[in-house]
Amino acid sequence: MGQKKVLVKTQTYEKFDQIDGSHPLKEVVPKGYIDYPARLRAGGKLTYFNFSLAKDMGLLSLDHPEQMNSVLEEKILETFSIQIINEYDEMNNRKFPEDQLKSGTYMATRYLQLQHDDKKGRTSGDGRSVWNGQVKNNGRTWDISSGGTGATRLSPATSKFNKFFETGDPSISYGCGYAELDEGIATALMSKIFKSNHVRTEETLAIIDFGNNISINVRAYQNLLRPSHFFMFLKQDDLKSLKALTNYYIDSQRERDEWTECPKGTKRYDFFLDQIVNRFARLAANFEDEYIFCWLDWDGDNILMDGGIIDYGSVRQFGLCHYEYRYDDVERYSTNLLEQKQKAKYTVQTFIQLVNFIKNKEKTPIADFTTHPALVRFEEVFEQQKNLNLLHKMGLTERKANQILKREKDLIENFRKAFTYFERTKSHQGMIEIPDGITCDAVFSMRDLLREYPQVLMVANEHLSDEEFMDLMRTSLATEEDMEINSYRKQKIRDFQSSYSEIVEKVAKLFQDSISDTLQQMATRTNIINKSARITGDAVTSIVDKIMTRKKKYSSDELYELFYELSKIQNLDPDKTINFLNKKPTSTLLQMLDIIEELREGI
Repeated sequence: MGQKKVLVKTQTYEKFDQIDGSHPLKEVVPKGYIDYPARLRAGGKLTYFNFSLAKDMGLLSLDHPEQMNSVLEEKILETFSIQIINEYDEMNNRKFPEDQLKSGTYMATRYLQLQHDDKKGRTSGDGRSVWNGQVKNNGRTWDISSGGTGATRLSPATSKFNKFFETGDPSISYGCGYAELDEGIATALMSKIFKSNHVRTEETLAIIDFGNNISINVRAYQNLLRPSHFFMFLKQDDLKSLKALTNYYIDSQRERDEWTECPKGTKRYDFFLDQIVNRFARLAANFEDEYIFCWLDWDGDNILMDGGIIDYGSVRQFGLCHYEYRYDDVERYSTNLLEQKQKAKYTVQTFIQLVNFIKNKEKTPIADFTTHPALVRFEEVFEQQKNLNLLHKMGLTERKANQILKREKDLIENFRKAFTYFERTKSHQGMIEIPDGITCDAVFSMRDLLREYPQVLMVANEHLSDEEFMDLMRTSLATEEDMEINSYRKQKIRDFQSSYSEIVEKVAKLFQDSISDTLQQMATRTNIINKSARITGDAVTSIVDKIMTRKKKYSSDELYELFYELSKIQNLDPDKTINFLNKKPTSTLLQMLDIIEELREGI
């Protein structure tokens, strides 16, 4: 399949010219980055371009056809197909033709990273990426960065071996400065699906392929700052830089709806902290309940300031509550799914210390904030979000969930205890090794149970037998030993069914509906929320493998359309009516859907 060329003579794509390496952070925190000149990098082929994101950013007009044309492709390559001129190049006095040199300079930002021996951020940060710049559109500001643009001095390799590396050096992997095409494609797909489900995340704007699985992966988000950017200055006791960065962030967030009430003066820092508490408490609950593994840790590196997902190298979405999974990062294992809550809470505790430092101009030990009211608030928001998430997955609307939780909190929490017991039941086979880490399989699908149970009640109008109940949530990972029904499990089955029925009765009475109508509404909604074919990390890996083996047959338009269709089909919003398949699905799309269905219980 060849790339379809559409000539759009009226478009010259001038807004791309604003992406020239300039960024206000350079003036705000001079100590927060290393600036690199750059040159054009030849030999790249555009593999993917996110038309919908480009329109949001104002890079394309809203009526621009979602088809590539030669002028646009050339502009994309001219803007993003770059390689930095790094320390190795300068030490070896490398010269490049004038017509290859970019006029601007591009910053590799400094931030804290746990894989560096130095725990104050003096050697760490963007090791193979730079920030391309910033664009504004319709009152929103977008940061843009690219991975795979060359080896910077902030990579773990430079720190470990105390030497500068040539970009592309085959003797060192992560320190070579290149990015991987398969990882870029996986990120484009997963972020597209997360975005469709209201998960805050960076998105892939473009992927440029250079062969041999090497690429430049361009990403964009409304603010690409991470907690680790702030924590670096906190660890270094650099109050001036820390305050400047915090003020910049607060000012930049005022364009967002939830920040419009932010006061001026020192009270702005309290508002800033409240936003952090609410955001990280909710994301911790959401990650647990949506089975999203993001590897939160003390350094604040693998997450954005508003809880958005970044760096998809280790990000996964599980089909079941595989909470024992740990990613193997060679020198260490990651945190697991349930440990992410404590890491999120520690992130909040670090921000408490940070705000206290800014307001009082003296740094207090972080241990002094273990009982701070903001951490109490964190627990309250976390528990509230967990309860709301469960009611949502049962199929209740947001309004009904909020109202019933106000009146029947104890009932909801009792139901959650029974639900969590089954959700976290692990295989008797114990821990096993898998290609990228270790895990112990979960054995029950609570999504299946919540999807099927209201339909069963509508027909049977009575509680299920223990065996029938267990069969509703049984997965292919469950052994006969895992399915054993002992006296304790019998009680949990009774607790689940009686609490579920009581919630339905209370909701029906509160909103003056019949129980049958309430169940019908719940069944309709939960059928979408808990759909069977839910994408997992395993499915993404398999899909990308298929794409990589046939990538020469896909144009960038075809890949964009494939990901767009997959994201529509994976949309889990019962309030958003979408005609998923406006036309006959392609054989490729059907093949991808088969993969998602087959691997829906995996990691």
